[in-house]
Order: sequence, then structure tokens, then C-alpha cells
Amino acid sequence: MRLLTAALIVAASAASADPVGITKDMMSVTVPTAAGPVEISRIQDNAAVIEGDFAQIARPCPSFCIQPMVPAEGVTPIGELEMLGFLNDPDVIVVDGRVRSNFAGGAIPGAINIPYTEAADRLGELGCEPDFEGFICEGDAVKSVALYCNGPWCGQSPTAARRMIEAGFPAEKIYYYRAGMQGWQMLGLTVTGG
Repeated sequence: MRLLTAALIVAASAASADPVGITKDMMSVTVPTAAGPVEISRIQDNAAVIEGDFAQIARPCPSFCIQPMVPAEGVTPIGELEMLGFLNDPDVIVVDGRVRSNFAGGAIPGAINIPYTEAADRLGELGCEPDFEGFICEGDAVKSVALYCNGPWCGQSPTAARRMIEAGFPAEKIYYYRAGMQGWQMLGLTVTGG
């Protein structure tokens, strides 16, 4: 009987839990993805905690040193609300700069994977024109890019930004979500894959 009572108390607590919105006026955002629309919301469990690899807060530096807010001159740092807006903006491509295995393990819905090691070679996917010496990244066809990787200690997307700029991509068209997957998951936001 005590077990049944405890289960009912837990169920009642979960049912009466306060809703977890993205903002006070926004419970979710639906974004287009290659697999169809995905609704991004926060986990509706007021007792939820982050688990797994992204719960680890101490990683050896180097290689896992805290990244600057601005990885290269001209790049604009952004947060989650800006990222959510960019996911529905046809002029912005959200790019996961992590290696393929990280991307396959879970990503922000609607993001495409351009590993940091390939960033300078795939500017054509962002609207740049191939040239004999690389790419020409001028004109209205060039999309803005919102880059992210694993978290504030991950150097993959900052490296991608620097490589893109060196290859001719305009720094002012790059946005950097430094919190990355660790911040996204810490807030209980929807993740695809994994």
C-alpha cells in the first residue's frame, strides 16, 4: 500500500509541476529539418538534471580550454533565443562544427553538420562561389552561419570560424553559440539523433 501511495504522490507531483517554457510567452518553436518539422521545447520535468557526457564540467586543458566569447574578430556571439530564431530564418544556416560522430550522437534540430576540418572546403554550401584560389563569398546568395559545437570548452566551432574567415567567408556573417550542446542540453531543449 505504501508503494502505491508513493507512486501516486510522484504522479501527482509530476502532473502539477510548473510548465517549463522557453520564455514566459513561448512554450515551443517548430523548425524545419531534412526529416520534416521538429518541435523544440524544454523537458517538462521540474526535477530533470543533465546526465551523460555533458554533465562533466572539468576537462583537461589543453585540449579542452575555455573558449573566448568571440573566436575571431567580427564574429557575433549569440545565445539560445537567437539560435531558435535562426533555425527559422531562411537567410541563416545553423552549422554544427563537430566531427560526424558527435553530430550523430545528438544535435540541435535543423542544424547541418560541417565538421570543423571541412569548414574552409565547404563554403559553396553557404552560398560562396568556387574560384581557382578558393571561394568568393560576396553578394546576397551568401548565407549567414550560426556555428556551435560541444560547449564553452570545445574548440571545434571556433576553429571552423577562423578557417572559414581565412578562406574568404565574411566574419560579420558568422554567429557563434559558445554554450553549444552542453548549454542546449542543460536547458532541457530538444535534441535530434543520439
